[in-house]
Order: sequence, then structure tokens, then C-alpha cells
Amino acid sequence: MLTQGRSGPESHAAADTPDFRTNAVTSQPGPTPGPEFAIVVPTFNEAQNLAELVARVERCLAGTRWEMVFVDDNSPDGTARLARELGQQDARVRVVQRIGRRGLSSAVVEGVLATSAPYLAVMDADLQHDETLLPAMLETLKKGQHDIVVGSRYVAGGSIGDWDRSRAGMSKLATRMSRAVLKAELSDPMSGFFAMRRDAFMGAVDRLSTIGFKILLDLFASSPQPLRFVELPYTFRLRHAGESKLDQQAAWDYVMLLLDRMVGHIVPVRFVAFAFVGGLGLFVHLAVLALLFKGLALPFVTSQAAATLIAMTSNYALNNELTYRDMRLRGWAWLRGWVSFTIACSVGALANVGIAQYLFSHRTTWILAAIAGVLVGVVWNYAVTMTYTWRRKPSSA
Repeated sequence: MLTQGRSGPESHAAADTPDFRTNAVTSQPGPTPGPEFAIVVPTFNEAQNLAELVARVERCLAGTRWEMVFVDDNSPDGTARLARELGQQDARVRVVQRIGRRGLSSAVVEGVLATSAPYLAVMDADLQHDETLLPAMLETLKKGQHDIVVGSRYVAGGSIGDWDRSRAGMSKLATRMSRAVLKAELSDPMSGFFAMRRDAFMGAVDRLSTIGFKILLDLFASSPQPLRFVELPYTFRLRHAGESKLDQQAAWDYVMLLLDRMVGHIVPVRFVAFAFVGGLGLFVHLAVLALLFKGLALPFVTSQAAATLIAMTSNYALNNELTYRDMRLRGWAWLRGWVSFTIACSVGALANVGIAQYLFSHRTTWILAAIAGVLVGVVWNYAVTMTYTWRRKPSSA
């Protein structure tokens, strides 16, 4: 016997009522807290050291919400690729791969801005810095009495390890030079191992030079307020694997950083370097001219033209390696840059002569007229070559 179903409002209400026996509500997990402590590690050709560094940091920061941000300048040895592989195994490992940009200080800035952690550490990837100091650095910062904790090789209990006399002497000289711009009595302003509060970093980031590799010195020199700091001793260790990045170029970058902190608010430090290279080019010009005209007895016009071209090429090569190191041209780009540089400087030479002649004809002393012509030529060459020879390509990131 069939039973007819009920109809009307009651039946509709029953149909609209969810069956909680078959549609149980499942609880969703809450959001995962972000890292408390981020270790920013700039890298270039450090693939052999990454796994060991991560393992050591994991052991000494057990119980801490930490992450490690590798900032790699597109290393040819596959450092960024290996960092991503480590990140697949451990979500606390991240990588920022930079294309077309170089420099330790700027890498640190990008790494810090890429993490949300309120406490930040900076260290090298080569295992020369003592990672067991990281917990003490973090605890010191969390007490709120200091903005920055510096790992020092020169306070009591610290050591430079097995450095030879030459490297130790260079470090002491660089430390003395830093006094020209430093706002604090740091015993080790050249240290690349330190931790800081995010608010202290953000207060200085807009003023940073980001030239070279001494970001700690840059931070202290750029901070609008004196940074409260403490130095903790550690022993500098030997490199675990790979090759050292310290060379003559690093020394040049350090000098440029000091100059930028001293005169950068008046004139761009690149212009200072450009003018310095131009001064060297004058000696190259005179030496080649003397060799060709006096030594080989070639006609003066031929000797002058050859000396001019060689001096321009010398200036271009030096500026490419020094003044615009972070935008260095290679391969066919180097040749195209040479052409644009030579054309720009040729026009600059004409402007030099024209301005000097004009001023001299209007009763200006020949010395002042010559100086004015040189200044106009240098400014022209700098402005035009910066715009057309070493122009920055827009980033696709």
C-alpha cells in the first residue's frame, strides 16, 4: 500500500532543513604564524655551503620560528636552484634570485624587505660566521634595550682566527677609515654578522647608500637616530667551501661607500668616480701622445687622434669596471657601449673647446676658461653616458 507524502509549508520547511547527520561541519585550521626571526644570507657561487648552513642554523635555533632568505645574484654555479631545492624540503628556506643586479648591501636590503619577521640577522653563506651566536642575538633584541647586536671579532673574547698579517692590516686600516662617517664607537664596524630590529632597519632604509659590501657601516651612518647597539664576541672561522670574494674591487667599493656617505648629499658618488677615471685618462692620453709623436715621430694630428681614441677606450673600460660595476656591459653590449661612449665624449670634447673659446674671447682668463670648458665636458659626458651607455634596463620582476 502506497502512502502519499505530505504537502504544504511544513513539508517545504522539512525539505529545506539541512541534515546534520550527513553534512557534519569540519573545523578548518587557523592561520600559521609567520617567522619571528629571519636570517638574510647574500650569495654568489655558494652552492657548496647552503645545505650545511641550513643544517647548522636548524640545530641552534630549535624552538624558534625562523626562516632563512637566500638572496642570490644569479650565481653561475646554481646556488639559487639548490636553494629552491632546499626550500622544497623545508618551507623555512626561501630564495630571492636577482637578475642583472649585483652587490652584497643591496642584496641584504632586498632580503630584509622580502620577509615579515620583526627580528633580522645578516650573515655570510661561507660558514665563517658563528651561527651559535644567533640565539643570543635574538634574545638580546627581544629584551628591547638594543636596536642592533653586532658579532664582533675585536671585543674581549672575539678573534680574527687564522688571518695572515696582510689581511689583518687591511681590516684595521678599513676600520680607521670608517671613523670618517661612523656615528658610533663600534669596535668592529666592518663586521658582516649582526642582528637588528626591523623598526631600526626601516628607519634607515631610505637613506642607505647600498654601495659595496659593508651594510653594517652603511646602517650606522644612515640612521637618522643613534642606534642602540651591543657587541657580542665570536671567532672568525675559515671558509667552508668556495672562493673568497675579497679583491681589489671590494676595496674600491668600500672607498666609494665612504665617499658617498661624506659627499653623496652634494654630488653623486658615481660622478666623483667618473671624474677620477677621466683624470687618469688625461695621463693615458699624454703618455700615448708622447710615444707616438716623440718616440715614433708620427705626425702630430695622427698621434693626437690615436691618443684621444685610446684614452677614451681606457676611460670607458675603467668606468665599466669601476663606476658602473653593478651595470657592467659584456659581449656585444660592451662594443655597443663603447660606440655610444665614444660619440658622447667626442661631442663633450667639442663642447669643452667651444665653451672655453667663448669665455676666453669675452676677456676671461685662459685658466678659468679652460677649467670651465673641462667642467662642461665632464658633466656632459657623465650625463649622456649614464643615460645612453649604462642605462638601467627595467626589471621584469
